[in-house]
Amino acid sequence: MRFHTYTKFNPQLADAVDLQSLLDQLADFLLQSGFAGGEQGHWGADQGEGDRSMDSLKDAILRALIESGQITPEMLSALRGEGDEVSEEKLAELLDGLVQRLIQDGFLTTDQAGSVPAGHQPVTGKGSIAQAAAKDVQFNLTDKGTDFLGFKTLRHLMGSFGKSSIGSHDTPQLSTGVESDAWSKPYEFGDALNLDVPATLANALARKGNLDVPIDLDYGDLMVRQSEYRSSCATVLMLDCSHSMILYGEDRFTPAKKVALALTHLIKTQFPGDTIRVILFHDSAEEIPIATLAKCQVGPYHTNTAEGLKLARRILMSQKKDMRQIIMITDGKPSALTMPDGQIYKNSMGLDGYVIAETLREVAACRKSGIMINTFMLARDRALVEFVKRMSEISRGKAYFTNTMSLGQFVLMDFLRKKTKRVS
Repeated sequence: MRFHTYTKFNPQLADAVDLQSLLDQLADFLLQSGFAGGEQGHWGADQGEGDRSMDSLKDAILRALIESGQITPEMLSALRGEGDEVSEEKLAELLDGLVQRLIQDGFLTTDQAGSVPAGHQPVTGKGSIAQAAAKDVQFNLTDKGTDFLGFKTLRHLMGSFGKSSIGSHDTPQLSTGVESDAWSKPYEFGDALNLDVPATLANALARKGNLDVPIDLDYGDLMVRQSEYRSSCATVLMLDCSHSMILYGEDRFTPAKKVALALTHLIKTQFPGDTIRVILFHDSAEEIPIATLAKCQVGPYHTNTAEGLKLARRILMSQKKDMRQIIMITDGKPSALTMPDGQIYKNSMGLDGYVIAETLREVAACRKSGIMINTFMLARDRALVEFVKRMSEISRGKAYFTNTMSLGQFVLMDFLRKKTKRVS
């Protein structure tokens, strides 16, 4: 006979924290863009790899707990006590426990876990508990963590503009599918044999003029029900990661990454026949896996819009889909171009005549290939507006002049409703 021994459950401080709510609060920290390749003293001096250490994670967790109200000032005072070693160890254990829960639940991954510090240390500032509670190790978001952030972002964005019907993409065409949405039609070779039995029998009876059984059916009597033809769509999301996306005191790249994650989650869960690929464009352009999007940073780059469009067109033309579209999120004028010999021509002032001409040529190539370009512009410079209007006219796409606060709503509503907007 097997025996089981049960021990009393001793809840830890970390067990009382809602982990999913905490992860939602940490979204901005986990998706922070930063600056890649900057020197110390540059505008990305305090950003980059250091921000993905366990020390910074625990600092962010402590701030999120306080801001979300999951740990009140009274609780923090109780944890701190009189500043003795016992109270400090309790706070360190809380942070360590939350990190371990995030790792055990599969949201984060790391090479090694942090340790509880020994000795007296302050709670805030350099050498604080949140910093000393872990060794200097790096963490990364897992696929589960990335997907969860996409789900939460999508939920926030969808909730901001009320209910919206989410299904497959409707088109004006009719086909012989399973769901009957319209009148019947005579059967033609290649149609799905979704017979309209009453209409078929009525044709046979009218042709024969009697009710003899068995009924003599002829090929011309067959009628099939029609349904709405619903198409699949291939989407390429182009994200501008030039240095202007974090300049001037505003991080525009992190909201763009959030939109990318939300759109990816929407397509995977509601439009399984669709595909989405992500391209970063800067001095050049390259495709990146969705899983690596959270770690992407902006850099000391120009804006090579033409190269991004060329790569997007190549990706879309390789997919056999009824609809193909490019969603481009940017904040700047084209300022770079890839020459035939592979060299990068740059003009930091932007709107260089040669660069603009080549970019519009690539826009025209997309239109010729049946690819729609929808542009979401995060700036309103007059010359830039004129360029975007010209690009929209050529591609017969849409242009939205928005900001980081409303970017997500504009992108999702455009994707779901497929409304046409004119640039005024």
